Amino acid sequence: MTKKIAVLPGDGIGPEIVAQAVKVLDALKADGLDIELEEGTIGGAGYDAAGDPLPEATLKLAREADAILLGAVGGPEYDKLDRPLRPERGLLRIRKELNLFANLRPALLYPELAEASSLKPEVVSGLDIMIVRELTGDVYFGQPRGIEERNGERVGFNTMLYSESEVRRVARVAFDIAMKRDKRLCSVEKANVLECSELWREVVLEVARDYPEVELSHMYVDNAAMQLVKWPKQFDVIVTGNIFGDILSDQASMLSGSIGMLPSASLDKDNKGMYEPIHGSAPDIAGQDKANPLATILSVAMMLRYTFADEVNAKRVEDAVKGVLAQGIRTVDIATEGCQTVACSAMGDAVVAAMRG
Repeated sequence: MTKKIAVLPGDGIGPEIVAQAVKVLDALKADGLDIELEEGTIGGAGYDAAGDPLPEATLKLAREADAILLGAVGGPEYDKLDRPLRPERGLLRIRKELNLFANLRPALLYPELAEASSLKPEVVSGLDIMIVRELTGDVYFGQPRGIEERNGERVGFNTMLYSESEVRRVARVAFDIAMKRDKRLCSVEKANVLECSELWREVVLEVARDYPEVELSHMYVDNAAMQLVKWPKQFDVIVTGNIFGDILSDQASMLSGSIGMLPSASLDKDNKGMYEPIHGSAPDIAGQDKANPLATILSVAMMLRYTFADEVNAKRVEDAVKGVLAQGIRTVDIATEGCQTVACSAMGDAVVAAMRG
């Protein structure tokens, strides 16, 4: 049965990096993968096309698709729009509308990029962490929220909010992943000062009873941020809330050499997913063919693995990326002495060539 993929390039470098991922999908299709691609607009591109960062046509396309490939959203030209019309609101809305509650963000260091990491090679060599971030709750979605006048001055307010069921379902995803890895899970929160985090810890402990083989630990988010820099290899799987996961996964990206190397998967309860690099739209280099497309290409591998249960092709894509790095081919963000620095489009070509042997 043909699998339908909604392709949403978005803004900034989004179209450039997604084009390279599409090259990979086209190569797989040529080799027999039964897929169909259809493009839509989101973010600033959605606003430009339809006056909405998530046009109805795009939401319909995403609902009907088996998986979504997303580039990036945002740009300075949209900063003065009313908040509901800004590109980032389209991204938050599509996650909520599709109930993509579990965000998987692997932080993996390829041996060839040890020198590109911001930490010493001996600290990060062999790094392999999976961060599971809850994606549809927390302070990003909690109500009430707003800016209003109180006692003669403006006050901004947001609500950090989690229900028991929201914590339970993402905890189960994290425990299931830990069972397939090293059976170690660290739950990150701030239970010493936040009632929301107190509930988080209580529910995670309850879920842990169903996973006696998994070694569960707890860590406050400020300590976790420090430990990611001090001793990152102590972690196997991390599960945390939306805002903490947003920050920690970006921090973890620099351990792997570049934010341009990290893919992500956002899944619903049936493993339908939206796949995207964790980085932003990088408007400063948009249109210059300088961006690193490997995170987006690796997002395709995650799509194949998690939504399509196609481990063979997922590994084929990942092995191609490893092969290109082993050849010393680099985009500028991961360039090291003696390597061959190439453009975004050339990197996409190199990965496809490696897939074909």
